[in-house]
Amino acid sequence: QVQLVESGGGLVQPGGSLGLSCVASGSIFGISVMGWYRQAPGKQRERVAVITNDGSTDYADSVKGRFTISRDNANNTAYLQMNNLKPEDTAVYSCFANIRTSWRGNQYTYWGQGTQVTVSS
Repeated sequence: QVQLVESGGGLVQPGGSLGLSCVASGSIFGISVMGWYRQAPGKQRERVAVITNDGSTDYADSVKGRFTISRDNANNTAYLQMNNLKPEDTAVYSCFANIRTSWRGNQYTYWGQGTQVTVSS
């Protein structure tokens, strides 16, 4: 059984910073990709940032230069540092991880519970 637990988020003023973390636990053989999606009311879900197990990253154009994703492979944890936040960054942020639970097993995508990020003055 695998669980992803997110923490962080909250309310911040425009131009401020917030950090999110996502910890995977349980029966984990390996994690290939971790990252975050976000969804604002009335908008499509958007992939924000992803990181592979070798540290390669990719970002949505809307967050490039402001958000940084990192990862601690030893502790199955990913981090998203969000700087210079804008009101349009307001959304529910959900982390995900592509996880294999055994060396012969298939890879499945697991999701965190989601956390609200609100950018407002």
